[in-house]
Amino acid sequence: MTDLRRIPELWRRCDVTVRDLPLALLLTVMSLLPALQGDGTRIGEAPARTYDALAVAAVALQGMPLAVRRRWPAVCLLLVVLGFAVDQLRGYHAYAGAALPVALLSAGAHLERRRRLTAIGLSAAYVPLAVALDRLGSTAGVAEYVMFYVTLAGAWGIGSWLRSTRLAEAERRRRVAEATRAAERARIARDLHDVVTHHVTAMVVQAEAARYLTAAPDRLDATLSAVTDTGRRAITDLRHLLDVLNPDHQGTGDRTPTTGDLHALVEQTRRAGQPVEFTMEGTPAQVGGSAELVAFRVVQEALTNALKYAHGSRTAVGVRHGEKEITVEVSTDGTGSRAASPGGSGRGLAGLRERIDALGGDFTAAPRPDGGFVVRARIPAGSPS
Repeated sequence: MTDLRRIPELWRRCDVTVRDLPLALLLTVMSLLPALQGDGTRIGEAPARTYDALAVAAVALQGMPLAVRRRWPAVCLLLVVLGFAVDQLRGYHAYAGAALPVALLSAGAHLERRRRLTAIGLSAAYVPLAVALDRLGSTAGVAEYVMFYVTLAGAWGIGSWLRSTRLAEAERRRRVAEATRAAERARIARDLHDVVTHHVTAMVVQAEAARYLTAAPDRLDATLSAVTDTGRRAITDLRHLLDVLNPDHQGTGDRTPTTGDLHALVEQTRRAGQPVEFTMEGTPAQVGGSAELVAFRVVQEALTNALKYAHGSRTAVGVRHGEKEITVEVSTDGTGSRAASPGGSGRGLAGLRERIDALGGDFTAAPRPDGGFVVRARIPAGSPS
């Protein structure tokens, strides 16, 4: 049973010529059966001719090229047209004449170059064929010749429609792939910014402070230990991010931060020399989601900016977990000084705004009237990660 189920998959893996060969063989063999001889396509009522060696060649020219109708559509069409002309002029009227609309449809669908020239050439070649058939005694009138031409043109038109549909679908998939790649690059950029910026900023601030503690060995040792701990935490977070980027990674994307992670973040900022007052209300959801992650990122980015632009100023962090939303507020009083840390690009706050907007929340980041800076976020809860 398992082997039988694999047959369609194995068939799809075969070369396109192999998959087109059965139709070519079927049409050729059917045309050579005595019971079907003379019962094929007939323009007019010219008498049928008995099959001879040339009839077999005409049948082969019409049927067998269908095996390459998708690989070499122009070659297929040329051979089929030649065989059809011989078939009609000699009066064999083989069943293989049905290959002509198939070849036209395939050419319309798969021919890539000189499409217009091919259509014009075929139309021009049809005129002398019709004249020759008329002189050989065909009883078809002008209306019948025109109707036959319209039928063939319809086959070409259907092929052209299939081609345009295929190209449109390929373009749609390309755009979707580009949009997916762009979204993934943006997500990776946000993750790198969130993971790296806070740790690096804290390390720079701590290292800068260590320069002034050479006369106090105990404090210097504590500061350097904080730098080491921050570096280790940065390495851990970067390893997690690299694991997520690994194509063989089986887990989910972002790890949802816990309450302990939030306390560790605040403590790390304090060790970098930033006085932080932290309050938390409510109970975090047992099953974490996007809201918890974004709330953590808001606190992380706000504390990073506090270290950069208001180092040493009093910073207040408030997180409230409600039934339907999480609210975050981080404010500084603006009495500190700008730290000797890398300058900001504004990507962090812009990325937070995008994330919160996607969840249907609100985000503001602006100076306070009395000095300092405040970041506020309202994040709807219950979104799956």
